[in-house]
Amino acid sequence: MGTLINLKNDIGVILKQLFDNLIFLNIFLSIIIIFFQRKEAKSTWAWLLLLYAIPILGFVIYLLAGTDMHKRKMFKTKGIEDRISEAIQKQETSIINREFQLNDPQISEYSDLILYNLEASGSVLDYNNKVQVFTDGVEKFETLMEDIRYATDYIHIQYYIIRDDFLFQDICELLIVKAMEGVEVRILYDGMGCRGISKRFWKNLNKNGIKTVEFFPPLLRKLHLRINYRNHRKIVVIDGKIAYMGGFNIGKEYVGQSKRFGYWRDTHLKIEGSSVNALQVRFLLDWNYASRENLFSKEKYLAEKLVDKTGESRIQIISSGPDSRMPNIRNNYLRLITKAKKSIYIQTPYFIPDDAIMSSLLIAVYSGIEVNIMIPCKPDHPFVYWATYSYIGDLVKAGANCYTYQNGFLHAKGMIIDSKVLCYGTANMDIRSFDLNFEVNAVIYDEDEAKKMQNIFQEDIKKSDRITKDKYFRRTFIIRVKEQISRLLSPLL
Repeated sequence: MGTLINLKNDIGVILKQLFDNLIFLNIFLSIIIIFFQRKEAKSTWAWLLLLYAIPILGFVIYLLAGTDMHKRKMFKTKGIEDRISEAIQKQETSIINREFQLNDPQISEYSDLILYNLEASGSVLDYNNKVQVFTDGVEKFETLMEDIRYATDYIHIQYYIIRDDFLFQDICELLIVKAMEGVEVRILYDGMGCRGISKRFWKNLNKNGIKTVEFFPPLLRKLHLRINYRNHRKIVVIDGKIAYMGGFNIGKEYVGQSKRFGYWRDTHLKIEGSSVNALQVRFLLDWNYASRENLFSKEKYLAEKLVDKTGESRIQIISSGPDSRMPNIRNNYLRLITKAKKSIYIQTPYFIPDDAIMSSLLIAVYSGIEVNIMIPCKPDHPFVYWATYSYIGDLVKAGANCYTYQNGFLHAKGMIIDSKVLCYGTANMDIRSFDLNFEVNAVIYDEDEAKKMQNIFQEDIKKSDRITKDKYFRRTFIIRVKEQISRLLSPLL
């Protein structure tokens, strides 16, 4: 009996020591988060809350999803490549962009934004572009595969998510045929987004003449604390003449073959003209970093194509990511909002804005500017969705026109300002896209294209439900709880 009592006492002492040490260990880990990581205050508080709610395990989650302690080292080489590319572009175009092109009356109103993109990220303003907008996945992939069939030199493909299903298999069959014809084919895929595809599949493509490279293999395959840094870009460049970019990934859900999501409403752009070269540069930079193969040494990938003038759209291709000096896409969204005089149209599957963007939208509403925001009617990430709904609620209360798209899942990502300029691409209106993901957008200074996109938005409204103040205030207690918890965790999402 005495032995049993002693054992219980010993266990009690051990547990007390563990608890005491746990407190000191949590304090130590908290110091690391506060003083050694430069994060925004609300993000720091959110991580501290998680750490104290789930001691030790919370810090493990932080290491996997929150830390940027290796960020500078990880992107050192990539940052050097980016700066070299930007410097070359600036030397060739800055004089023209500053002294001649900005005199165009159709874009002079946005000269400050154009110059910002040139100086901050080396984004050249290109004049002679033709743009085709896709909102349906079947149409987009049919057109893409048709363009692939006519490729004669090379095909560069980059996607965040690729599923091993009938859609990708059909594309691969076509790519193998093109590779046998002597066309160079490269596929750059994200390690996390494509984790469902086996190594054997990629090796089989390599055997058939297709080069493949994985951007940041997932944690369990190679132990790197970089689960956050995902390459969310979707780019295809064909022969340096045609480029695709936007929201569609490759998988059956993106052509409406998923029971969970139903119809998939997205926005993708096909671009012909000078801006193809900018998307080519973006692909080459990512490929070089992931493969350590310097494709810039081959002049054909950046050679000017002698083609007839294809269109009138003025475009800047902008990109951002953990390697960027500034959050360029976020800054473009913010600047466009502040320049709006009449209307703002926003579509995004995830709406978790930072304080500056949220304040700018509220100021716009209170200033009499028509603010329209459309989000999905269903979540693909529950916490993100309820955080989105919470922020939407604040705008509804202010008087913004907010809608939930009812005809399937809305995945379109972009903004239209005053029926004059639009910014669409891969970046969601959330903190993750602003700071953590590698993204690419196109800023299109073209009233015709802006009006076309605005008309598409108006058609989407017919398939949407408006979130009225009455409807929002009548949400259930459970939904309110979900919103509050998700909003509290929003800096981590």
